[in-house]
Amino acid sequence: MSWLRVPDEASLPAEVVAFHEAPLEKLGFVPNVLVNYALRPSHLLRWNEHYDELMKGDSGLSKAEREMIAVVVSVANECAYCIAAHSAALRKLTKDPALADAVAADHTTAPLEPRVRAMLDYALKLTLHPTTMSEADVELLREAGWTDEDVMDVAEVTGMFNLTNRMASGLGWEPNPEYETLGR
Repeated sequence: MSWLRVPDEASLPAEVVAFHEAPLEKLGFVPNVLVNYALRPSHLLRWNEHYDELMKGDSGLSKAEREMIAVVVSVANECAYCIAAHSAALRKLTKDPALADAVAADHTTAPLEPRVRAMLDYALKLTLHPTTMSEADVELLREAGWTDEDVMDVAEVTGMFNLTNRMASGLGWEPNPEYETLGR
């Protein structure tokens, strides 16, 4: 599950054990990212608070659009954990497994609105070529109909998944097998 020691549940603070109850009830399992990140309980709780705000908080981006960013960034970074987890989340949100699979395979050929494709193009460029970003990239998003607040959300979600991808890939975090069938 990880190249590092996986903390024993009995050794975890009560707030982390309580935190694990929600996904267990909702999904039927605790995602390995939460189990592995619990090696540093305070880091897990702060990371998750920020993650929840980005992925579920107030935004001009839908939850599905945010998951699409997660998938595209994770595919670009070849992060097996996040590809599995966020493709599953996208399938559940859209109730369209074919669309989620198409986004994961190649967002440029997926049946997406131009506005969404522009958002994903930006996220991909920021992931692969961050030093080449310019105001023109932001202007393309504005022209596609995104507000400045939306553009900031796109950049921040992209940054979150670049961080999380590196944690998962750098520490050998393995995806839960349950992700394969989730949303199918």
